[in-house]
Amino acid sequence: MNDPVENAKRLAAFKAVDNHVVDGVIGIGSGSTVVYAVERLAQRVKDEGLEVICVPSSFQAKQLIIQYGLKLGDLETNPELKVTIDGADESDSMLTLIKGGGGCLTQEKILASCAEEFIVIADYRKASTNLGEQWSKGIPIEVIPGAYRVVYQKIEKLLGGKSDLRMSGSSKAGPVVTDNGNFILDWNFEGVKDWKHVENSLNMIPGVVENGLFVGMARKAYFGMSDGTVMERNV
Repeated sequence: MNDPVENAKRLAAFKAVDNHVVDGVIGIGSGSTVVYAVERLAQRVKDEGLEVICVPSSFQAKQLIIQYGLKLGDLETNPELKVTIDGADESDSMLTLIKGGGGCLTQEKILASCAEEFIVIADYRKASTNLGEQWSKGIPIEVIPGAYRVVYQKIEKLLGGKSDLRMSGSSKAGPVVTDNGNFILDWNFEGVKDWKHVENSLNMIPGVVENGLFVGMARKAYFGMSDGTVMERNV
């Protein structure tokens, strides 16, 4: 694999699956790095007879699980997970994460909360000391469609910064719609020091479904590096 970013994603994903997946129920996150995690998981099931049930965080994750012939589950029948493996848009040195660039933040946070351990996989571009160093698109916030204007006014009054309704782009006119049928606001923050306070404050605003700040949830992160090594962060 010649692309250094894709190779980095693959290295991180493979190491996490090898180190943390045992028989049981596994939460499968979303995004480009998770593709490699599912690939490795399927290989281990084939080679080692690993017995796993995979619970997806999104339509994309569900399709990956089906594509690789893995056993599909859900939280209704499997509410407790051994481990959830997921990517991140950015991680600070304390493993506070920004997630939701792909719009699946609510399901991803639910899966992370149900797992005995939540493991992050990413490439070197996602590893920062402080949030906002590399990820410039803001913090995703899933909102009830009819409340988006009220919500972004309250966010700006309460926390400052600026919020934008995420739009679909050229192929479809109008806002991005999540798997839950909601809209996404991207909040560009300024001078935040207490991320737990921000996470709680956002979720107390009526109309907010969930936000893409994951504070104190990740136990370990694997970052594939451009030189072919994997950097590990623990908290």
